[in-house]
Amino acid sequence: MKRKYLVHLTPVSRNEKTGPIPVSTTDSSTCPPTCGLFKECYGKFGPLNIHWRRVDSGGANVITWAEFCDEVSRFRKLQLWRHNQAGDLPGDGKKIDADAMRDLVHANRGRRGFTFTHYPLTIHNVCIIRASNVMGFTINISCDSVAQADQVTDDEPDLPLVAMLPSTEKRHSFYTPKGRKVVVCPATYRSEMNCSNCAICYESRKNRAIIGFPAHGTKKKVIDVVLEKANV
Repeated sequence: MKRKYLVHLTPVSRNEKTGPIPVSTTDSSTCPPTCGLFKECYGKFGPLNIHWRRVDSGGANVITWAEFCDEVSRFRKLQLWRHNQAGDLPGDGKKIDADAMRDLVHANRGRRGFTFTHYPLTIHNVCIIRASNVMGFTINISCDSVAQADQVTDDEPDLPLVAMLPSTEKRHSFYTPKGRKVVVCPATYRSEMNCSNCAICYESRKNRAIIGFPAHGTKKKVIDVVLEKANV
């Protein structure tokens, strides 16, 4: 497949949730329209939306996929970094681009990259995700609700998952209806925590807890309604 993907790489993020690690943004054409939060995506609102649109238009400091992979290969050894504060894996929104992912996984060798995906769990996509996780680039499956996380785990018990939670969620951990542990992202309730000193989303071991992210931002009430319907 190997289409032309546009990427912006921030070498040292100023986002207090990620901490001072490299963070990337990929053009919006990679996002699966089947994502339950496609219309309410955080990337479509606020300052991140302005940045994302610049990536889509090929603005300043936007690079090609090959250039991006080259930059990743230059990260120091064991560098923790987050791929895609907005955007998804390379592909057309339905099928992950195997060649482009192979280049990224190769570039990430010896580093600790992690990301999240809403791509449908077809045989093709799951094979790429599994191979990536084994090779040290962690791809978390993004679930639109705890109920969906249970369903995905039933089908793919070896994949690391994250799930959207209602904005009203106050617990730090709890269990799904089927008894799977959910750990709420520590950075959402502890000011000293961020990705750089947590790294739980990089862990890809089997039976890792589902990581929960409470809805936030200008669309959190809309997301709450979506989640209520999904969990029912």
